[in-house]
Amino acid sequence: QVQLVESGGGLVQPGGSLRLSCAASRSILSIYAMGWYRQAPGEQRELVATLTSGGSTNYADSVKGRFTISRDNAKNTVYLQMNSLKPEDTAVYYCNADFRFLSYWGQGIQVTVSS
Repeated sequence: QVQLVESGGGLVQPGGSLRLSCAASRSILSIYAMGWYRQAPGEQRELVATLTSGGSTNYADSVKGRFTISRDNAKNTVYLQMNSLKPEDTAVYYCNADFRFLSYWGQGIQVTVSS
């Protein structure tokens, strides 16, 4: 079991940057994959980026080249650096811990891209 707490969201202008953090209540070293997902109003939750324990990454096509997922094992924290933000990136962003047969979610954090 793991508790996940997201932080770093907020309001940003188009073209701006934000860094989301996901603090886990236990070591993330043995977790199969950590990831970020998002859900816009009226839309389904979608994958943004994942990072496996082996270091492999996967990104949604819509964020490739703009977003970067990383982790600090010593701090049990996963990050999502978001650059060149667009209005269509507006959503609630959720952190996910995937244990392969079970997964856990954070409570979500709002990111709004607007002028």
